[in-house]
Amino acid sequence: MAEYTYDLLVLGSGPAGEGAAMSAVKAGMRVAVVERREMVGGNCAHKGTIPSKSLRHAVKQVIRYNTHALFRTIGEPCWVSYPKVLKAANKVIPKQVEMLTTLYARNRVHMHIGEASFVEPNRVQVILDDGAKEFITAKNVLIATGSRPYRPENVNFTHPRIYDSDTILDMQHTPRTMIIYGAGVIGCEYASIFAGLGVKVDLINSRDQLLSFLDAEISDALSYHLRDGGVTVRHDEEYESVEMDGRSVTMHLRSGKTLRTDALLWCNGRAGNTDTLNLQAIGLEPNHRGQLTVSERYETDVAGVYAAGDVIGWPSLASASFDQGRACARGICGLTVRFVSDAPTGIYTLPEISSVGKTERELTEAKVPYEVGRAFFKNTARAQISGEDVGMLKLLFHFDTLEILGIHCFGAEAAEIIHIGQAIMSQPGEANSIKFFVKNTFNYPTMAEAYRIAALDGLNRVNRL
Repeated sequence: MAEYTYDLLVLGSGPAGEGAAMSAVKAGMRVAVVERREMVGGNCAHKGTIPSKSLRHAVKQVIRYNTHALFRTIGEPCWVSYPKVLKAANKVIPKQVEMLTTLYARNRVHMHIGEASFVEPNRVQVILDDGAKEFITAKNVLIATGSRPYRPENVNFTHPRIYDSDTILDMQHTPRTMIIYGAGVIGCEYASIFAGLGVKVDLINSRDQLLSFLDAEISDALSYHLRDGGVTVRHDEEYESVEMDGRSVTMHLRSGKTLRTDALLWCNGRAGNTDTLNLQAIGLEPNHRGQLTVSERYETDVAGVYAAGDVIGWPSLASASFDQGRACARGICGLTVRFVSDAPTGIYTLPEISSVGKTERELTEAKVPYEVGRAFFKNTARAQISGEDVGMLKLLFHFDTLEILGIHCFGAEAAEIIHIGQAIMSQPGEANSIKFFVKNTFNYPTMAEAYRIAALDGLNRVNRL
C-alpha cells in the first residue's frame, strides 16, 4: 500500500484540473493529479470539446466540397458516411493527449491513474486498475472531475440505437433519420452536424425558443439556418416514453405526437461526476445533478476542499474551466481570485455563434438607453472571397456614452471574432467605446473588418459620425 503527500491534489485532468495544476506548480507547490482514464485530458479531450469540434470541422469540409463550384472540376458531390468523418476527426485526440502528457511531465506534476474517493477531507484513496490501493494526503484537494451526459432512468441507453453525447462518438453507422432530444448547446451543435451529413433530424426543444440565453436576433438566425439545413425544430415538446426494437426507436411526446427514427441522440443536460467520490465521508452533498456549490474562491463547505469546472455547473465551458482552475490555485496560494462569470459563449453550430455582454432583452428590461450597429457578412469582401457570407456582427452600445454593452456574432469564425470586441469592452472608462473601431485601421479584407462596418452603422444611427 503506497502513501503519498502533496500540497495540492487535483481530481481530474481536464481543463479545470490542468489550469489549477499548472498554476500551483509554477507557484512552487508539490502537485499531483488523479485521472480515472489511462490518458490525460478529461472529457474535454476524449468525449467533449475536442472530438465534437473536430467532427464539426470535418463535416464543414464535406459541405464545402459538395457546394463549391470549384470542386466540380474534380468530381460530383459525394456522400460521406458518419464513421469515415468520425475517423478523420479522431486524429486530433492523440495529439492533445501527447501534448498534455508532456506538459504534466515537464512541470513535475505527479500523475496517479485510478479511481479516487475521499477517506477524510485531506486524504484520498485511489484504486488502481489491478485493484491495488494508493493513499494520498494533501493540504488542499480540488475536485475537477467534470461532467457526463444526464441519463433518465426510463430510457434504455444500452440499446444500440440510443446514444448520448459521449456514445455518439462511437456510432459506427450513418442513420437516415435521427431524433435529437434536447435543444441546448450540445443538441443544436449535433443537429447542424448531422444535417450537414444529410441526415433528417428532428430537434426536440422543451422551451419556446432555441438557446433563450442568446440575443433574440441571433437565436432566430440559428433557428432559420437549422431549418434551412433540413432540421425540423419542434418547440414546447417533452417526451412521454421511448420504445425501441431492432430497426427503429419510437418517441411518444406528451403532446400526443409519435416520432419514429433510426437513432435517438439524448442531449438533455449533464450531471457532475461526483457519485464515486464518497463525498458523504467528508460531509459534502452535491445537488440532484451531482454538482457542487462553491464560494467566489471556489471553496466548498469543507475546509481545504475546492471545486471547479463542469462539476460546479454554469457556465460549463472549457474556456471558463481553465480560468476557474487557475483562479482556484491562486486563491490557495493566497493571491487574489477572479470568479469567472464573464466568459464569452462559443457555440459551434454551422454557422457558429459567439457572444459576450448584455442582450437586447436584458438592456430593455433594465431600461438602459442603447442603440445597435450591425455588419452583415454578405457585405464584407473577405466573406465574399471565402464564400462564407452567412451571418452578421451586432454591437450594442450606450446611446449617450457609446460604451459597448454587448457583442453578438453569428457566422464563420464568430468565436474568433468575438475576442476583438471583448478586449475593448474590458477597457476602463472612455477607452470602452464603439468609436475605437472607426479610429483604428483594420486589415482589409478580413472578417474583423465587420467591427468597423458595424460601428459606422451604429454611429450613423445616433448621428455621431
